[in-house]
Amino acid sequence: MAVGRRVVVLDYGSGNLRSAERALARAGADVTVTADFDAALDAEGLVVPGVGAFAACMEGLKAVRGDQIVGRRLAGGRPVLGICVGMQILFEKGVEHGVHTEGCGEWPGTVERLDAPVLPHMGWNTVTVPEGSVLFRGLDADTRFYFVHSYGVREWRLEAGDGFTPPLVTWSEHGVPFVAAVENGPLMATQFHPEKSGDAGAVLLSNWLSTL
Repeated sequence: MAVGRRVVVLDYGSGNLRSAERALARAGADVTVTADFDAALDAEGLVVPGVGAFAACMEGLKAVRGDQIVGRRLAGGRPVLGICVGMQILFEKGVEHGVHTEGCGEWPGTVERLDAPVLPHMGWNTVTVPEGSVLFRGLDADTRFYFVHSYGVREWRLEAGDGFTPPLVTWSEHGVPFVAAVENGPLMATQFHPEKSGDAGAVLLSNWLSTL
């Protein structure tokens, strides 16, 4: 357990802030919920939550210069964890109801509506984890996590190149396969809610804290 690690949950008007705060505190972190620019930059770990529409989340993020915070932290190799729409806004763009919104652009790809008979995708689901994952270390292959979303990344577009190690991508399926988590050096993210995923989510958050 990474006891006492200083973590900021970024408050930009979207997300289950208190749920994330409580879950991280239970995992041993010293948690602050704030929109303060310097505090978010200086923390050992930054969590970017998010619920609702992609466009609204991006608007709120930019209002507190959250996109700049994420970019500066990653430029310095400082850890960031995105959750739910907080993961989606890390991609190039989101398309909802015909509206195209530019994301943070940390990864190529488009967040789009899932092609499924029932939406939202709400409830517990399994994930397919790649070998070498840190986030899912110690969890069984049939472990379930809690999802609430209608949109996701259905195609991963960042592949290996010369001298480049590709991120570890975890998948799940609801109607179609979609990206459930990404581990990319200091930048990690989950489409599901670890703070609502019981013991499994607690293990995942502890694993992330151990990387700080």
